[in-house]
Amino acid sequence: MIEKDFVTEGLRRTKIDEYLENELERAGYGGMDVQVTPLGTMVVVYAERPGMVIGRGGKTVRAITQTLKNDFDLDNPQVEVKEVDVPELNPKIMAYKIASMLQRGMHFRRVAYSTIRRIMGAGAQGVEVTISGKIRGSRSAVAKFVEGYIKKCGEPSTRFVKEGFATVQLKPGVLGIFVRIMPPEAVLPDKVDILPPTLESSEESTSNEVVIDLEVDDVSDAKVAEEEVEIDEVELEELEELEEIDSESEDEIADEEISEESEKSEKALNETSEG
Repeated sequence: MIEKDFVTEGLRRTKIDEYLENELERAGYGGMDVQVTPLGTMVVVYAERPGMVIGRGGKTVRAITQTLKNDFDLDNPQVEVKEVDVPELNPKIMAYKIASMLQRGMHFRRVAYSTIRRIMGAGAQGVEVTISGKIRGSRSAVAKFVEGYIKKCGEPSTRFVKEGFATVQLKPGVLGIFVRIMPPEAVLPDKVDILPPTLESSEESTSNEVVIDLEVDDVSDAKVAEEEVEIDEVELEELEELEEIDSESEDEIADEEISEESEKSEKALNETSEG
């Protein structure tokens, strides 16, 4: 069945990983990848010190290849060794380093904080170090140290967060070290990038400014027109007042002329009556 084949292949990969972890612990083992090709099975081993994986004259890598063929039933296995670019971002390597420092007698808090500083200094977005076991006395306890941002659940957690585990045997008992690292290249789905303005947008902004200036000119023209209308209305009112004044003055002049003529006629009548 297909399900049985998947389970069998998964168990075999896990056993190969455990074997390489035990054999290459001093070389800074950082994980492996199995690729099936038409020519055989390619096993890619990632290590901090690839020279120790290869060995003198390729002795170590040949022994590993023979073991993979005989004990794990791989078809024509070929081992390729690659160096880890940034060991501080590999959780397996950092878990082994914590285990070795604890084995040398260093305090677990000092070890955890120094490791976190190294990991964050390498550019990680977040890191979580968990040390469990008899770390403070006869009773078992768990100490957790977290810094930065790290996903705990969901699809981004399984896809981006890298995990590493190691154990160390001390006098009180066995300690387990669990390291989780959020790498710097991880891009979460809710990340939003704000792009800088482009040349087209700047041209649009200038055109908008021109439109605004034109609108301002139109508004100023409207104001000027309103003021001109007001001036015309004032001039009309002044003209009407002048016309009223002229008409009043003409009436007054006519009344004065009539009164003068009446006075002259009265004088003439008086003179005739006296004569």
